[in-house]
Amino acid sequence: MSKNNSFSVTTASRYSLALYELSHEENSLEEVESHSNLFLKLIQESKDFNSLIKDPTNSIKDLNNVLSKIAETYNLNKLLIKFLSFLISKRRFFYVKIILQDFVNTCSKKRGEVKAELISSKELSGDQVNRIKDELSQNFNAKIKLDYKYDKGLIGGLIIQVGSIMVDTSIKNKLQQIQNTMIEA
Repeated sequence: MSKNNSFSVTTASRYSLALYELSHEENSLEEVESHSNLFLKLIQESKDFNSLIKDPTNSIKDLNNVLSKIAETYNLNKLLIKFLSFLISKRRFFYVKIILQDFVNTCSKKRGEVKAELISSKELSGDQVNRIKDELSQNFNAKIKLDYKYDKGLIGGLIIQVGSIMVDTSIKNKLQQIQNTMIEA
């Protein structure tokens, strides 16, 4: 199983790097990245589409028809359409989510961005998230690409992770530490 998983990650990174290089050569990197994010959002939001991608019994013709309709509806970049059609023809379309996520990550790394995650116990406004992002950018002296999530289960506080550095000020974490201390006593 691990060999198969390793193969899929290696394959996905090769395909995503090829997409990056082709997009860069055609000076359409920003548009391909934007449309890749749109395609990933579609996969995430549509269970039917996600199932269609993962179903190996779908014919190449059916997958290409679906891709054509999506490309027409969302006016996708021509290079991205060709790339996705190529994945379908090579029976690698089930890797599309991994490939496009790797592609977006590659674009981010090439711009010098550092990936960070913010989880809060209450919903933050866009302005609050931007201020936290700006503060992190100053502290880490890098462009920060911030993924924000709201989690009711935290009770109170924030969790911020930048690379391997994690700051957990949530009440849930503090209660867990108190519980561990009481168990050890």
